[in-house]
Amino acid sequence: MKRREFLTWAGAAGIAATALTGCNNEQSESSAAGEASGPTAADPIKWKMVTTWPKNFPGLGTGANNIAKYINQMSGGRLVVDVYGAGEIVPALEVFDAVKAGTAEMGHGAAYYWQGKMPAAAFFAAFPFGLVADEMNGWLYHGDGIKLWEELYAPHGIIPRPAGNTGPQMGGWFRKPIDSLDDFKGLKMRLPGIGGEVLRRLDVSVVNTPGGELFQALNDGTIDAAEWVGPFNDLAFGFHRAAKYYYAPGWQEPSATMEALINQEAFEALPEDLQQIVEGAIKMAAGEMLAEFTARNNQALKTLTEEHGVELRYFSDEIMQALFETSNEVLAEITAEDAFAKKVFDSLKAYRRDVAEWTEGSEFTYLKARNRFLGT
Repeated sequence: MKRREFLTWAGAAGIAATALTGCNNEQSESSAAGEASGPTAADPIKWKMVTTWPKNFPGLGTGANNIAKYINQMSGGRLVVDVYGAGEIVPALEVFDAVKAGTAEMGHGAAYYWQGKMPAAAFFAAFPFGLVADEMNGWLYHGDGIKLWEELYAPHGIIPRPAGNTGPQMGGWFRKPIDSLDDFKGLKMRLPGIGGEVLRRLDVSVVNTPGGELFQALNDGTIDAAEWVGPFNDLAFGFHRAAKYYYAPGWQEPSATMEALINQEAFEALPEDLQQIVEGAIKMAAGEMLAEFTARNNQALKTLTEEHGVELRYFSDEIMQALFETSNEVLAEITAEDAFAKKVFDSLKAYRRDVAEWTEGSEFTYLKARNRFLGT
């Protein structure tokens, strides 16, 4: 096990152990006093979690399931969370509002879906030419990230928590080759967040189609291209049956942080030990999600290219330069128009500048050398 993976799991396990210890101590003290200890497995607190993903969808949907599973297990059945996929209680893009209203006590999604409500929200999921997963986790947990995220969502009565990461994503599926900037013109493409606005500046018609509707839209030609996640998830959706050109790199999402949304009133009504269990369960599931994507993406990519005839292609230098320059223009406009977005992005820019030196001199240099020796 890699050192950073061990630290992720050890940290989560420590929180879980603390939560369980607190639970046991509280129950013991209550029993000694001959008093009831609050919720029990026979009479549990029941929560609903609504998600932006199809029910049980690999990676993303199972990430939500894992949070619920760990809460149920660590609480000894005192807090039971039932997970509902997109459309079962509310549509995918109404998850934030459902948690805010208390229709569900928890939600699972990605913050860039709420960019229309709060321009700064997208920065807590991904932004073009932004941070890779380890860098993002560093900013969230040891920089200003979580503190700023909480500040943004506080007026809505929602507590946000990082709930996983997909790692690097792909640039998208296209029904025709994209060899130059002119090939983008007139396309209709699904791409959420800030990346979508970048493509609009390149004459792309951008839509924010929910994941569960993407394959049909791409297959019947309603859209010409779609970006979802990466090989593991994209294979599960079957995009290879609708488009054959698969592009990298994922300039728009070098990593994507998932979020757990918690209704603040419901959370504060929990006993302290159950609050700790909710926090610990989310951290455990977050570490597991990134590990699963890392382990499964390459095999899925081989399946797509070797068994299904998908053409893996890379955006040209001309295209990448234009995407980078346009991204900077869009980011400058967003932060000029919204004070909180500027506050968040200023923090991210400073952190990105500093962490890039370490990433370049350590991981990037090592990986170039290792992969050259391996012949990959």
